[in-house]
Amino acid sequence: MFSGIIEETGIVEEIEKKPNLCVLKVRAKKVLKDAKLGSSIAVDGVCLTVTAIKKDILSFDIMLETMKKTTLGSVKPKTHVNLERSLKMSDRICGHFVSGHVDAMQSVTKIITGENYTELRISLTKELHKYVVPKGSVALDGVSLTVGDVRQKDFSVYLIPFTLQVTNLGYKKEGSPINIETDILAKYLFAQSRDKSSNPYSFKKDNN
Repeated sequence: MFSGIIEETGIVEEIEKKPNLCVLKVRAKKVLKDAKLGSSIAVDGVCLTVTAIKKDILSFDIMLETMKKTTLGSVKPKTHVNLERSLKMSDRICGHFVSGHVDAMQSVTKIITGENYTELRISLTKELHKYVVPKGSVALDGVSLTVGDVRQKDFSVYLIPFTLQVTNLGYKKEGSPINIETDILAKYLFAQSRDKSSNPYSFKKDNN
């Protein structure tokens, strides 16, 4: 489990392709502290397991399904990726609960900039639309953000200069792919309401 507060941007050093998976090697600094084999680290919002550590390089195995469904399947050497270590029970939750299980790979449809202002518009599928609501939470490439306007086919998030500086969102262009994970609480609430409507007696107390 993560919070969506990015600790640093790492740099992809190498992508080693193997049958049905690839090994992603990322140069890092902050997340190296207390990292060990088996540690969970979110890379662009995708929960990955550390499989090797060599000096300042972390290695991760990426399965074929992950390569197909997330942006990690198209990263190249020198690409900047967002990194966050998994939460400790004592940590403050400054963002929102992020599982690291990406729902879909979407794209940046439009970037609107102004003085100290950047708006990203992100494409939105019909399947995910029900989980994205104004003022709700969403993770984009692992970054915890607040949803702005929601339209039929896309939605907006607004970025402060600090976010652009400490994450890879400042490198995005129109058409860039981006990982999206909707709010896990929204998913559970929707599932509960769906179950109630399909079975109105499922949550009714039995007094017999």
